[in-house]
Amino acid sequence: MDINTLVKLTSRAWSLNILALLHAKVPGRQAPLLAATNASRTAFATSLAHLIDLGMIERNPGHGHPLRSEFRLTPTGIKAASVASKIIITARTEDETRLLRKTWTVPVLALAGTPHRFSAIKSGLTIITDRALSSSLHQLEERNWIRRNIDTAERMPFPTYQAVNAGKEISRAVGLPL
Repeated sequence: MDINTLVKLTSRAWSLNILALLHAKVPGRQAPLLAATNASRTAFATSLAHLIDLGMIERNPGHGHPLRSEFRLTPTGIKAASVASKIIITARTEDETRLLRKTWTVPVLALAGTPHRFSAIKSGLTIITDRALSSSLHQLEERNWIRRNIDTAERMPFPTYQAVNAGKEISRAVGLPL
């Protein structure tokens, strides 16, 4: 999965969860998926529509009642669901699951598989603001998913950020080319 697709995918809070549930063979109807996610109806519906727009899921043609449609993964969605499942499994607590639902958590971790400077991460996530990146890095550092190191070998010391612990697992699960 490329970084732009990942950014689009994670822009809705429940997208990764829905894909992971479909990957785990939860029935593709709204009621079972909604119950499994514990999301609000509005947030769930927005995420579901977003996944349809991205071409990751589709309505199952000719199956189910028109008002209670069933959804299935597309070929693109099957690959994304496998990645989403690996990402969701790394969350061990409700706080970690909540952090994964934030827009920039997974893309930042995906880019921080190797040590990167703030500016390199920002250029990899072209639409992120300085404030959003700084906030994400701070939250990930508090969770011990990113380590901030100061490189004093250069004339001007500068910080680098690298995914560690569960953050490293998430980075590997995404599998961006280095």
